Amino acid sequence: MPSLANKSKELGVDPKTGLNVYAKLGKYGAYVQLGENPEDGKEEKPKFASLRPGQFIENITLEDAMELFKLPREVGEFEGQPVKVNIGRFGPYVLHNKKFVSIPKEEDPYTIPYEKAVELIKAKRIADANKTIKLFDENPDIQVLNGRYGPYIKAGKKNVKIPKDKEPAELTLEECIELAEKAPERKGRFPRRKKQ
Repeated sequence: MPSLANKSKELGVDPKTGLNVYAKLGKYGAYVQLGENPEDGKEEKPKFASLRPGQFIENITLEDAMELFKLPREVGEFEGQPVKVNIGRFGPYVLHNKKFVSIPKEEDPYTIPYEKAVELIKAKRIADANKTIKLFDENPDIQVLNGRYGPYIKAGKKNVKIPKDKEPAELTLEECIELAEKAPERKGRFPRRKKQ
């Protein structure tokens, strides 16, 4: 396997900190690095940022790299808590009050405005609130929820259809347990062939 050492390029020096900036190829793809790798933990740890789609080590500039270090960025404050934008393992997100909200593909995490970030936070809250139809304090394993295909009962790991003649919000805990017990176990998608 070719060494990754030759897939490293010095881009220049950050005018603010005086630290070297590199473009490198790592295990998870191309990235930029601000600062040196610390020897024996003495120096400050370098900052890293992934390249954006369409950016390549071969042609990235120092200016491009400095833009990438702008994340995570704080876009403002909402309800007394900071609103931050960043990119994680599962893509770009807004972080508010320890809750993560995905940023849709059409929005750029580097330029998303405060108003749009707050809009995404509020929409996620509504979606989460609308998901729950009924909870039972005496048995938290049983929940009546709204799913992609309509209301259903979640009984532990089992999802149970609600009969058409039942009103989901009016189901009692006893009815939910009874429906869960009567519901057939889910089989795999492909039936097993009987041996001849």
